[in-house]
Amino acid sequence: MSNSRSDLTQNSSADPRRPDDHVDASPQPVTQPKLSFVGWLRWAWRQLTSMRTALVLLLLLAVAAIPGSIFPQRMANPNGVTQWESDNPDLFPVLDALQLFDVYSSAWFSAIYLLLFVSLIGCILPRTKHHLGALRSRPPRTPARLGRLADHRVEEAEHADPARAIALAEKRLKRQGYRTERYDQGGSLSVSAERGYLRETGNLVFHASLVGILVAVGVGGQFAYTGQSVITEGTTFVNSLLNYSSMNKGRLVADDALAPYAMTLDSFDVTYVPAGENGAGQAGDFSANVTVRDASGEESEDAVRVNHPLHVYGDAIYLLGNGYAPTIVVRDADGEIIYNESVPFLPQDSNMTSLGVVKIPDGLDEQMGLVGFFYPTQYELASGAFSSAYGDLVNPVLTLNVYVGDLGIDDGTPRSVYTLDPTGMEQLTGGETGTDSIELSPGETMDLPNGQGTVEFVDETPDGADPAEVGYTESVKRYVSLQVHHDASTIWVLTFAILAVLGLLTALFVPRRRIWVKVTPHGSGATIEYAGLARGEDPAIARAVDALADQHGRDLRAG
Repeated sequence: MSNSRSDLTQNSSADPRRPDDHVDASPQPVTQPKLSFVGWLRWAWRQLTSMRTALVLLLLLAVAAIPGSIFPQRMANPNGVTQWESDNPDLFPVLDALQLFDVYSSAWFSAIYLLLFVSLIGCILPRTKHHLGALRSRPPRTPARLGRLADHRVEEAEHADPARAIALAEKRLKRQGYRTERYDQGGSLSVSAERGYLRETGNLVFHASLVGILVAVGVGGQFAYTGQSVITEGTTFVNSLLNYSSMNKGRLVADDALAPYAMTLDSFDVTYVPAGENGAGQAGDFSANVTVRDASGEESEDAVRVNHPLHVYGDAIYLLGNGYAPTIVVRDADGEIIYNESVPFLPQDSNMTSLGVVKIPDGLDEQMGLVGFFYPTQYELASGAFSSAYGDLVNPVLTLNVYVGDLGIDDGTPRSVYTLDPTGMEQLTGGETGTDSIELSPGETMDLPNGQGTVEFVDETPDGADPAEVGYTESVKRYVSLQVHHDASTIWVLTFAILAVLGLLTALFVPRRRIWVKVTPHGSGATIEYAGLARGEDPAIARAVDALADQHGRDLRAG
């Protein structure tokens, strides 16, 4: 090992191009100075505020956001989270511990977010200061030997006045957008020109806009809220916390921050491809026709469509889903009405085969639960089971299975209105009971088991309408699932996003160049040198130098 080191030292000393004090020529090993705690902090700060680190963190933030599009998020889709938990009971606790259902408020996403924020600010501020200083500085002095530059051209001008030649060159460069400065060096006149500072300006605007987006999203999220609600035809939704099925709001949203308005669902229009045509049964356009009433009582009619939200007092209202809401009336043995509601049934397939639950805690001898299927166009499968052949109301049928016992709602445990836990309850119809399920068409009534009363499927066809003409078109109510989203920061996010794109395009397509024209007089004429230097890749710099030389030559000859 020592012989190899000695040979290397001798070879290094023999090389005339290598200084005697070069590191390879020293027999002593290089000793790096030890960093103190403050030194390590300074090193870490430099690494964090480097542009490379900012780009890595930006990429990491994009990657970290991917789970938010794969898994349902509690803030935007709480019902989806509940369904995911029901479908994956073993895997859910693990993913929930990793905060994959709260990605955008998770500790690891917030850490990346804050590091990127600090990195961008620490990178932008010193660069902005340096850029402002560069904007106020003079273009650099003309190099003594322009011929050393790669893009260089020499022209001989007979009977040329050096002062006039420099004046014409400066005028031409200013016309092309260059900042110019004249220099007199050793009998030669020259003009130094520089342009392309807009490139760095665009770069800074791009990174500052990223900071603006981060601030707008972070601050705006504290004042934003998103809620879901189900509205049945003919009913009114009042914009208050009590009327939302679920609500996720920012930490700084006050209870009285919601805009005071009411919205009534007048009708829900949907078209289906007729039977016998391609795509038969597929739904076409959806339109929830609503009447909005403000605090003063003023009303306006509008509609909520898919991908066409309704904007009301700063809220954006989106149409998430729809379905049928059969009106079910339950009477006790004495004929008294103990239940009368339009129950939303959740679609299970594209033909609107729908599942719904009715819970009757009071009014009968014991608590009762009805689990039913609604078929807009009922038909019987080969197995004997029912399904729906078409999404519209052609042959609507409602089937119900009856359960009695403890509904599990008296102990204060939250229960979903869309599911029924039959544990501890007795099934009286359907399944293995030996008793057929209750089967109803609109307008029909049947007895409940054990003489407990009756159940009716109400026909909602308007009074005076001829059933032979309208059929079942309006016999069952529709419902819509709406999402109300309020976020005042969206305009700021859009503004910063546009600025970021404009800044990036400017940084990519504006070249940074320096051009010099030097006139050296001799005899009755002068030698004119043209040279250019680009900062970064600029394949057009050579053409720019040649074009300047040609144009300047024409200017000289024209005079």
